[in-house]
Amino acid sequence: MAAVVPERRRIVASPAAWLVWGVVAFFLVNLAGVVGSVLVSSFGTQWFGTWLPEGFTTHWYADAWRSFGLFDVVSVTLQVSLLVVLISVLIGVPASYVLARRTFPGKNLVYFAFLLPILMPPITYGIPLATVLYKYGFAGNMSGVVLANLVPSVPFVILTMTPFIEQINPSIESAARMCGAGMRALFLRVLGPLLVPGILAASILVLVRTVGMFELTFLTAGPDSQTLVVALYYSMSAAGIRAQQSVDAMAVIYTSTMLVLLVIALRYVNPTQLVARVKEAPEP
Repeated sequence: MAAVVPERRRIVASPAAWLVWGVVAFFLVNLAGVVGSVLVSSFGTQWFGTWLPEGFTTHWYADAWRSFGLFDVVSVTLQVSLLVVLISVLIGVPASYVLARRTFPGKNLVYFAFLLPILMPPITYGIPLATVLYKYGFAGNMSGVVLANLVPSVPFVILTMTPFIEQINPSIESAARMCGAGMRALFLRVLGPLLVPGILAASILVLVRTVGMFELTFLTAGPDSQTLVVALYYSMSAAGIRAQQSVDAMAVIYTSTMLVLLVIALRYVNPTQLVARVKEAPEP
């Protein structure tokens, strides 16, 4: 019985813990209120000074899809995201292998350079990056959007893939080389199947980040290369009279897309993995 009393005392939270949980609950309630109001407005007919709209309709979603040209916007978003994912994996996986398996002078500095685009706000390097892309004629079209988004996406692939490669026993590679496997066969037949979970995790992370990236896409996109998040910004700030419900419907479409991608990402990616990897990064 004497040992049970301390356990019961631990159940009672301290005032500081109640304060923290209260602040978290207040934040979540406000967040739910903001998201809920946009969701209700996207289905409402008229909403002036009442708790709920006068009626509900799905007309605004069809109106947003037609007036904002969402079919083209979604198509551009998918094309940009898939291109960024493909190029980032092609560049990031070999770079991760070198960082995981090789030791060379300046390795810590190289690793720190890969961390900078993730640790720094995108706008800090987005403006000079966009200036260079405009100077050489890449910005204002899809190629500029893809190139700009590769800057933070390649480090994401490297940070995700390096732990996966480090977990593979190097003796497996040595055995494959003793059996006559070259570097190409080693990657495709030996390491490739083992790295599929890591590649899938890295691809989903890059996909989520590219769809949600506003700053770099906004600075380099043209009229025909806007992704969904940039089109949403222009729909809110464009001149003229637009129904608020139509803009809210577009916001719901974007939020739903991001939620689906995040659920898929959390299915394959441990959120603490990337954070732990950043903390373990060596100083330059």
